[in-house]
Amino acid sequence: MEITVKTSDLVKELGLGQGVVEKKTTIPVLSNVLIEAKDGRLTLTATDLELGIESTCPAQVTKPGSTTLPAKKLLDYVRLLPNAELALKVGDNHSATVVCGRARTRIAGMSRENFPELPKMPATLTQIPSATILNAIQKTAFAVANEESRYTLIGALLLIKEDSLTMVATDGHRLAYVKADGSFTGVSGEVRGLVPKKALNELVKIASEGGDSMAIDFATDENHLFFRCGSRLLICRKLSGQFPDYDRVLPKDAGTTLTLNREELTAATRRVGQFADERSRAVRFELLDGELKLAASGSDAGESEESIPVEHSGSKLRVGFNSQYILDFLAVAESDEVLLQLKDEESAGQMQLPDPKGYEYRYVVMPMRV
Repeated sequence: MEITVKTSDLVKELGLGQGVVEKKTTIPVLSNVLIEAKDGRLTLTATDLELGIESTCPAQVTKPGSTTLPAKKLLDYVRLLPNAELALKVGDNHSATVVCGRARTRIAGMSRENFPELPKMPATLTQIPSATILNAIQKTAFAVANEESRYTLIGALLLIKEDSLTMVATDGHRLAYVKADGSFTGVSGEVRGLVPKKALNELVKIASEGGDSMAIDFATDENHLFFRCGSRLLICRKLSGQFPDYDRVLPKDAGTTLTLNREELTAATRRVGQFADERSRAVRFELLDGELKLAASGSDAGESEESIPVEHSGSKLRVGFNSQYILDFLAVAESDEVLLQLKDEESAGQMQLPDPKGYEYRYVVMPMRV
């Protein structure tokens, strides 16, 4: 194989695949990126067997061929080269010679015969606006569970119907729900799949590269989900298992609704949260006449309380929440004001946006004893 390619193009495509490449693996070839050259294009493929990404860039192909090279080492080296033409030549022993200006380097590779084949993308089922999927991931991914033992919770539920796209994530202590209106031609009934958190992170990368106006081609088979954005393709294996019935978690009765300034609530929660117990991060939210009082006293450092004026009169209410969970929602709430809905001391609290455009966003947080 002999090619010439711009270093800037190669760095961009190699960078996209780094999140997929296995850094520590018992299968050495999974630490490599598959490089294939033909018909004026260079195709790069990375996989960890659960997730795969394929991308292409233009290249002058003198001699078609393929090899696999260490993904991180190749990227670390190429990004140090000047922005110029790079010549890459692969010999019979799979080693690659890289020449750029006066720099000449040999990188040991492995045969592509050892590299796993990625499943082929079926015919496109429907198209998803990149802005829609980016918004859904941004507002739910932080609620995905981190514990590998909770297998059905380490991903987000993606549910597509003819007129809507829904994404739901929960870690058992809080739940984030987004439902976006849209026209998803080609979908009959509903299509659902559990998308691993790692795949959500990689999907953000390729969707962001395409811009808000880009449409993502979406397809699925029995075991995989496929997302094609321009010249980039993301393939992920669906998580198995039954996702919790989120409809039962979403409150039917909102209770008392408070309209709060987002920045004011964020600042107060951060300040008071400094004095919460480090493990539980519990902050007491106390609803009084005309004010919402935040207080914490669970650490050896001392205690703190702060009040926010609210339009409320009636029964008093006290409930505890994990302050970090509240801050996670406030960080992605693209609104000057947010709604905090409290029913009683035993029920989950719910946060929403007062006037979302074209989508519904609900965030449910379980109460804590304080």
